[in-house]
Amino acid sequence: MSFLTKKIFDFAGTAMGLDLNDLTVRVIQFEREGRKDRLVGYASASIAPGSVSDGEILKKDQVIAAIHNALEKAGPDKIKSKKVICSLPETKAFLRIISIPKMEKKEAREAIKWEIEANIPLALDQVYYDWQILDENISAEKNKMDVLVVAISKKTVDQFMEVLEGAGLEVVGLEIESVAQARSLLASGNNGGAVLIIDFDERRTGFFIASKGTPCFTSSIPVSSQSLNDSISKTLSVSLADAEKTRFSHGIGSDFKNSDIFFAVKPVLENLISEIERSIDFFLSELKYSGSVDEIIICGKEAATKGIVPYVSKRLGKKVVLGDPWVNVNIGRKLPEIERNLSVEYATAIGLALKGLNYEDIS
Repeated sequence: MSFLTKKIFDFAGTAMGLDLNDLTVRVIQFEREGRKDRLVGYASASIAPGSVSDGEILKKDQVIAAIHNALEKAGPDKIKSKKVICSLPETKAFLRIISIPKMEKKEAREAIKWEIEANIPLALDQVYYDWQILDENISAEKNKMDVLVVAISKKTVDQFMEVLEGAGLEVVGLEIESVAQARSLLASGNNGGAVLIIDFDERRTGFFIASKGTPCFTSSIPVSSQSLNDSISKTLSVSLADAEKTRFSHGIGSDFKNSDIFFAVKPVLENLISEIERSIDFFLSELKYSGSVDEIIICGKEAATKGIVPYVSKRLGKKVVLGDPWVNVNIGRKLPEIERNLSVEYATAIGLALKGLNYEDIS
């Protein structure tokens, strides 16, 4: 599903993926050569602090400058396309699976509209919404069809459109982060059990659970790498800058080695674990879209922090892996041009760029 896609009949070439969050903009573009996908260019640029707060754009000129900076730095080749598919903040979106009686797509439109109105906390005239009838039901509802619905406030979308167009880009699609991440991190054709994806970033941690390859539950908490830095700073009586350097060098420390760093960050980590367990429990006991969560994938800028993956795996007693956003990129026998620890930062951008590979895929 591509949220708010424009139908552009003279669309030529491919669209870049652009991931825009509170602190960073990331761009990436692929081109298809025969049966293979080639990385054209990628880059990231910092956004001036205070320009974006919790998905709300406060200083448009600063964000536009960051987009231009990223595009200027892109390599190995320059990104020449002005077509863009951009992420929308998960914290501003509402994602639901709704079930309606089986009917033709034309008839379903009105039924879905009524269900959206009943399932989101905003009036319908205050949001843009999009929906997709799923090929395979996730719920256990008999004689019904499941529909993935996404709604986001018009204010948020209009802000993003204004910034992107102000940067000289042509918006061909907008998509919430979880849908883009599902495209990049979940192997195509693998519609097995439920998978939890954890997006561990600088300002927040986002969760979403996908069943049969479709995101069907999302959540977000203010636990982040900044939370770890704050705890290290206060416990070890060092500056925030030194705390970040310590975390970068040593990760979360080790409980086996009686590490001061580990004991400093342990309360933050336990809060993270509690929220993960709460999300899984709600998904299994209330939504009942699956009998178990079989795998956990971690992505985001801070996903590669030393010790995070084994700690979460040990505490939850489940398989936890660092995300591989190249799993659906057909690069043949070549190694990815972005190394693994950096690639997880680009999970959202890569998912958007995969959507932009061919116009006929944008629907």
